[in-house]
Amino acid sequence: VQLQASGGGLVQAGDSLRLSCLTSGRTFSTYVMGWFRQAPGKEREFVASISRLGGSILYADSVKGRFTISRDNAKSTVDLQMNSLRPEDTAVYYCAERRRDTYPSYFSYDYEYWGQGTLVTVSS
Repeated sequence: VQLQASGGGLVQAGDSLRLSCLTSGRTFSTYVMGWFRQAPGKEREFVASISRLGGSILYADSVKGRFTISRDNAKSTVDLQMNSLRPEDTAVYYCAERRRDTYPSYFSYDYEYWGQGTLVTVSS
């Protein structure tokens, strides 16, 4: 299983960025997908999660109203549209795959597979 996250970069506060995660799973539509992030010196934290068909979505309070998670099951991709970026959004962003259950989850231990991460840096 491979998850490849891309789209990170250096932006200014208030800018937008779109992350994408491409997976190699043949049955992508049966997996819950999530995005997490880890800032320097901090623990990994939940960002967003989306159910198999996109009908159920969770967001961290810190990104609600600014970030949007979406998926394209035909392309086996899950995206994270990030608007109104803030310096505190600076982190390595990871996509993750949950196969054991059908519901989105806030918890990293519920996800079995992880991508390599993509760095987002937001300058003030």
